[in-house]
This record gives sequence, C-alpha cells and structure tokens, in this order.
Amino acid sequence: MKTSDLLVKALENEGVEYIFGIPGEENLDLLDSLQHSSIKLIVTRHEQGAGFMAATYGRLTGKPGVCLSTLGPGATNLVTPAAYAQLGGMPMLIITGQKPIKASKQALFQIVDVVNMLRPITKYTKQVVHGSTIGAIVREAFRVAVQERPGAVHIELPEDIAAEEASDRVYVVENIRRADADNTTIREALEKIENASMPLLLIGAGANRKRASKALTRFVEKTGIPFFNTQLGKGVIDERHDSYLGTAALSESDYLHCAIDRADLIINVGHDEVEKPPFFMKENGTQVIHINFHAAEVDPVYFPQLDVVGDIATSINRLTDALSPQSHWDFSYFYRVKQEVKKRLGNYSDDERFPILPQSAVTTIRDVMGEQDILALDNGLFKIWFARNYPSYDCNTLLLDNALATMGAGLPSAMMAKLIYPDRNVMAVCGDGGFMMNSQEMETAVRLNLDLVVVILNDNAYGMIKWKQQGMGFTDFGLNFSNPDFVKYAESYGAHGHRPSSYNEFEEVLKAALTAGGVHLIDVAVDYSLNHAILNEGLKQKLCIL
Repeated sequence: MKTSDLLVKALENEGVEYIFGIPGEENLDLLDSLQHSSIKLIVTRHEQGAGFMAATYGRLTGKPGVCLSTLGPGATNLVTPAAYAQLGGMPMLIITGQKPIKASKQALFQIVDVVNMLRPITKYTKQVVHGSTIGAIVREAFRVAVQERPGAVHIELPEDIAAEEASDRVYVVENIRRADADNTTIREALEKIENASMPLLLIGAGANRKRASKALTRFVEKTGIPFFNTQLGKGVIDERHDSYLGTAALSESDYLHCAIDRADLIINVGHDEVEKPPFFMKENGTQVIHINFHAAEVDPVYFPQLDVVGDIATSINRLTDALSPQSHWDFSYFYRVKQEVKKRLGNYSDDERFPILPQSAVTTIRDVMGEQDILALDNGLFKIWFARNYPSYDCNTLLLDNALATMGAGLPSAMMAKLIYPDRNVMAVCGDGGFMMNSQEMETAVRLNLDLVVVILNDNAYGMIKWKQQGMGFTDFGLNFSNPDFVKYAESYGAHGHRPSSYNEFEEVLKAALTAGGVHLIDVAVDYSLNHAILNEGLKQKLCIL
C-alpha cells in the first residue's frame, strides 16, 4: 500500500465525507487514491473557497472539515481560511502537497516553508517524512483539531513520500471526555450567583454547542435569570425567549449596555477572547464568573473574579440543579431595558423606501426564513444590523464571523450548509465587496446542483470602512468602486439573476427564489446613509432609562 492510499484509509477511518480543494501535480498520487474512496472530492475555483467550506463543515458538525491544495501558491491561498478556522474555533484539516524531499531536480521552484508558515495560525502542523507514520499523524491531527478550543491543523505530504510504500496501520478513533470543574469552584459560583442582586447571563461562542444549548435553556427556565449573547452566541437559546434581552453587537454604548452596566454579576458562559468584547470590565466594577472549557485570558478589559473550568454543559447543569430563584433578585430594570431595546431596534424595520435600508432588509429576510433555515453572512456593515435585529431560534442558524471577520466567506459557508442540510432553506447575504472576493464559487454551487439564494446588498463601496471613515471625521475617499452586472454575471454561470427595484419586489423575489430551486442571485441596492446618525451620533447621545 502506498502512502497516499494509507492517508485516504486513515481519513475514511476518521469519518471524512468530503475533501474540498484544488489539486496540483504534487497531489496526483493522493488524487489517484481518492478515486477508489467513499470520500467525495469537491473541486472549487479557489483554495479560499475550499478552506471556508471545510471550516464551516467543522463549525456545523463538530468534526474536522478537510481541504486540499498543492504547494506554494496553493498553500498560501489557505492562510486566510486557516486563520478563519483557528480564530473561529472551527475544527479543520489542511492537506498540502510539496516537492520531493529526498531528491528534487527543481531546486527551490515554488518552495515555501508551508509548515512554519502555518505554525502561528494552526494548532498542529506536520510534514510527513516517512509513509508508515501517516496513520499516527492523521489520528493526532484529528484529536488536536477537535480538542477544546477547536481549530485548524495541517499535514504536508511531499510528492515522493506519497508514492512510497507504507505499512498498513490506522488507529482507533476514541471520543474525548472533557474534564469537569471541581466541587469547590462550583460552590463558589453558586454563592456568587445566590448573593447577587441583579445577576445577568452572557452567552458566547464557546457555548454554541447542542449540549450547552440545552443546559443553558434549562438554567434560564429554572432560575429566570435574563440573558444576552455575543454575535457568535446567537441562537444558543431561542431568542424569542421572554428572558432574552438582546445581542451585544457593539463593544459598548449600545442600548443593551444599560442593562450590562447595571448588573452586579455577569455569568459569562463560553466567552471567547477572539470576539470583540461584549462589555468592558472596570476596576471595582461588576463581578464576572467565567464558565468555559478553558481558563480566561486576562487583559485590561477582562479579568473575571472566578474561573469555572470544565465541560460547559456539565458545569451549567450542576449549577442549575443546585440553584433556586432568590427572593432578593430584581430583574425589573433589565426588562425595562429590553422594551427600550425592542423599541429602538424596531425603528425603520418596516420602512419601505428603496434603495432598501439594512433594518428593513433584515426584517424581510427574517420573515421569509423558517425556524431551522440557515442564513450565512459575509462580512460588512450589514453584519451589525443582522446581529442586533435578526432573532435566531437555534444554534448555528445564523452563521456569522466575529473572530477573523474576513470578507469572502459568506458564499462558501452557505454552500457547505446546504450540502449538510439539503432539506433546509439556505441563504447567503453578502456585500458587493465581499461577494466579489470569492464570487467564482457560484460555478461550484451550480455544478453541485445546490438550491441556494445569494443576496448581494449593493452600495458600490466598502461600506463598513466608509462608515468608520465618516465616524472618525475623515473625508470620503478611496473606498468606492463599480461592479459588474450581477444579473448577467449569475446567468453566465448558469444561475438565476434578479434585480428588484422596490421594497415589495425584493420580498416577492426572495419568496420565489427560495421555492424555485437552483442557485439564485438577488442584487438589491442598499441605503446605508442613516448608519452614522444611528450608530455613531445617536448612541453617543444615549441616556439609560432610570
């Protein structure tokens, strides 16, 4: 058995379903081995698309997604997806090719030290130097990728090693049992919660797991403690719950922060330091309990007074079992803030002007999407509006990135979601800038016969940076561009293109596209002119209710 055959066997042993990527000549032995495998190779049009699909597979399944590239430029194109997975806590395996390492006639042509290049942005990176080690290397890579905190791993398979004979050995896949918090720490957490007057629950990225979701829902229903979430914690508890206050889409000064500032204890579950901080701690201010798989990383704005380190679901269940609602808890102020947040976020939500406002775009899209349907966001100014205004009803039904926050990931993420959940409606929402960074994957989506809707919020500019530029008092400069005819562009790939010219037509086109089948691109003009007044000037003048 040659090494590439053994690699495929080891990947099958790990339950790999797909490999996404663009092979090169250094991968030809591996490509040959994959022909006879149950693993489906999906060829993309750029390595970034492959990497984003693999990372999203990891995000949605909890199992490492696998992507493939050749050496040199192919591998460098996977740097951004590696960082995307690493910062986003998504398990992913990158496999790259390399020139022969025992004897090569091409000197340093295309040679990049890929192992060391990826070392700062992966949890594990290894070059295979002998075929018989491949089984152990694959098992270790998968173990490390899923171990909390999940992330990216990398294996480099040189061309000559791929072709050499190897001993046939793969390793048993064992489930990892996460450690539990100790009893003393649980008791300390209980005392802090019971003694607080206005405790508040915060749900972050690390709690975006099914077991944690069930445990946290039970915690809220038994104790009645109100909760809010970060962008990556959306949907962990159904946001229609009476105890939901809102999403911390901005670091400070949003209406929700009136409640955060008044709390005397924040139970911070699943906080991930890679996210923008949902609040800033102050010396001698609000107490914080950090509940997570790992201890808090202390910095000037986050220094919790108690770490509860262990399996999140188990920690929360133990707290729930021991806690009872306390007569001195007072949540009345939190619920007054909730009504204020609801009123403020409702402004312009049904405004019918065109070009469409982001607030009304969010409302329209939420109205046409079902409870379990999946919305994948690219990165741009619209992400703030979706984080604040789009209620999520379950884990990972709103896919957004508040870690690396890279543009270009929205379309590949939606494609992956549709492959995993073919019976759900899936929609990608992109800005025109982000869409064009991986727009070539429209061909991949059409080739895979996906039923997919892609909405482009078109403002002919890098809108997020224009908003920041305006907020800092700078002149409008350097951020405008022109776009192709997106309708014709979609049609050139065999997709369906639409350009609604009114608010009502946008809603009609959305509904029709979701039921028609095939890939549909909707190019809709967006009006961001109110962002500065609302998110900059308005929030600066905010006064918290008494």
